[in-house]
Amino acid sequence: MGAEVASSSRNDKLENDNEIMNPLKFYSTNHLSEEVTFSRALLQGQAPDRGLYMPVAVPKITAAEMERYHNLDYPGIAFDVTRRFMVGEIPDEELMRIVKESYNYDVPLEPVYNRNYVMRLDRGPTASFKDFAARMMGRLMQYYLKKENRKLLILTATSGDTGSAVANAFYGLDNVTIVVLFPEHEVTDRQRKQMTTLGKNVHILSLDAKFDDCQALVKQAFSDPELKHLPLSSANSINIGRLVPQIVYYFYAWSRLSKTEGEKVVFSVPSGNFGDMMGGVLALKMGLPVKRFIIATNENDEFPVYLNTGTYNKIEPSRNCISSAMNVGHPSNLARLVDLYGGIMDEKGNISNPADMVLMQKELFSVSINDEQTRATIKEAYDKFGLLLEPHGAVGWAGLMEYFRSEPGHNDPDQLCVSLETAHPAKFPDEITRITGINPELPESLKGIDHLPEFVTPLEFRYGAFKEYLKQLK
Repeated sequence: MGAEVASSSRNDKLENDNEIMNPLKFYSTNHLSEEVTFSRALLQGQAPDRGLYMPVAVPKITAAEMERYHNLDYPGIAFDVTRRFMVGEIPDEELMRIVKESYNYDVPLEPVYNRNYVMRLDRGPTASFKDFAARMMGRLMQYYLKKENRKLLILTATSGDTGSAVANAFYGLDNVTIVVLFPEHEVTDRQRKQMTTLGKNVHILSLDAKFDDCQALVKQAFSDPELKHLPLSSANSINIGRLVPQIVYYFYAWSRLSKTEGEKVVFSVPSGNFGDMMGGVLALKMGLPVKRFIIATNENDEFPVYLNTGTYNKIEPSRNCISSAMNVGHPSNLARLVDLYGGIMDEKGNISNPADMVLMQKELFSVSINDEQTRATIKEAYDKFGLLLEPHGAVGWAGLMEYFRSEPGHNDPDQLCVSLETAHPAKFPDEITRITGINPELPESLKGIDHLPEFVTPLEFRYGAFKEYLKQLK
């Protein structure tokens, strides 16, 4: 029954005002698991059928409601947007407390030229956009776990910034143990040390493998009947609790930069596992006036190929690029995107029901940016505009420039465009210094980290080894 209800409601079913007080349910993209509440989806992470949770109804925000956002601060907008996904499950005063604690830092919107801006999502405690999701998700989990007197063992794979953001968000919590797996050769020293210098309830595993391999181990553990006794959950973007907070900054950017009611904005999003992108597309489906989403990938171009041809093929192994957090050959959240456009994709990338490619191509534009283009973009942006970008943000900015070149009719000087900068340049000092001659100043969150002791366990890339590690955790 859950699959039938979910299937009938996937295409932009919206809550109206008199329905919004009812608790929202979430279904699996594989349509074989029962619908659950937000709290169940949050604490469970992945659905039992290996699908990802999606809201049965995408909440709608009216133009009048969005106009109020011009006068709200970031926590105020975060409260109003996220509340729609969890009304009836958490008191308003608790949710307001959580968003105020989560978002106590700036979200700069840096003008570059014409009405093109860079939104810097790097001012949180780990200098990454992942802080926006991890901090709120951690506090939500803590609220529900305390309420139910439960504990969780959280498994997370990271290609760079997720691990540090999640580890910091859950560090020191009595009711959570967290295990982070990362590919040892594909993260920078500073990205690694933000995870490995914590200790306590944070366990870091390094593998001689790719991010997709690490993620596959996590997913296999979730579906292993021999680990059912462990209270497993995920803090990757496969968890709906990661996506919901990421919707907010798209509304925030629009509220600060739009000139007229309903003015449409172009967003360029550097994309790896597609969690950031899915937050934006959900914002669009909620009613945010978006002209186009630019999905900029690095050399892992499985999605640009899919969008242009309708044929999807994973890249195995994923290609190693300097935008390391985006080295993903099969984005988990692509199943959610396909679902949102009326199709069905399983966790292995098999499409059993095609998405509405015409609508997808109308709303999305995608391009692959190689390392040579990424480096050239970093140099050109700095030399021409004094704009300092790190590799991931450079992929996003290059994607915007490619959009202008590919569709010159859309290159209107008065068109509002926002490109996302997802990490602080100081996390990539070698590349930035080599390209620009500038050694980026360290944010407070990175100062002193280079000299701290590390707590990391090398692990053989084999599911049996990972399983045994989990079994011995106390």
